[in-house]
Formats: sequence, structure tokens, C-alpha cells
Amino acid sequence: MSEIPTIKPRRKGRNGMQSMLIPSEQMVVEQIRSAPEGVFTEAGLVRRQLAAKYGADACCPVTVQRHLRAIAEFSFGALEKGEPASMVTPYWRMVDPASLLAKRLAGGPDFIRQQLAAERREP
Repeated sequence: MSEIPTIKPRRKGRNGMQSMLIPSEQMVVEQIRSAPEGVFTEAGLVRRQLAAKYGADACCPVTVQRHLRAIAEFSFGALEKGEPASMVTPYWRMVDPASLLAKRLAGGPDFIRQQLAAERREP
């Protein structure tokens, strides 16, 4: 863990508080890269893993989605320029191709499906 995590207290319910991890983009990148190849990994699971890794009760879903969009733009752009898929952050592992988010990300749902299928076929 080279980064110092930002953890903020926030209200949960009427009387409770919880610690909320505000992850950096690099934290999200590392978590995406650790996801299994060829398998869609739900963003909620990734947030729970990040929260556990950094000792927080929860991880900010808005921040993760914002970082995911930036990561997707950068990765898709690199792929279009000829960078091999093994050298970019595989954001397609974290996006359900049937979701509204997939429609808004670089490449779109068809690209996400193709990348997941290509990873499943590789040895």
C-alpha cells in the first residue's frame, strides 16, 4: 500500500456513523487489475474489497464510478492507438455489458463483451 487512503466519517442511518473510503484512481486501477480474466466482477464487490483492504466500512460508489469512466477512456484510447490489451487496465472486467454504464463508457457494451470473451479464450 504505497498510498495513504482517504477515509472520511459519514452518517449511516439516523444514529450511526461509518468510515467511507474515498479511493484514488490508482487504488481502483490496482483492484481492477487483480480481478480474474474473462469474468465480470461486480463493482459492489470491488468497492467492498477496497474498503476491507484499507480498513473502512464502505467505499464511495460515486468516486469509483468516476474513476472507472476515466480509466475506461484512457484504456480504450490506448487500445485504439495499438497498445496491447495486456498493457492497459482491463476496465471491461468491472462493467456489466447490459448496464447503462456500459453504454456510456468508451467502447460500449459490444466492446466489453468482446474483451471478456477474448480473455476467456486465451490460455
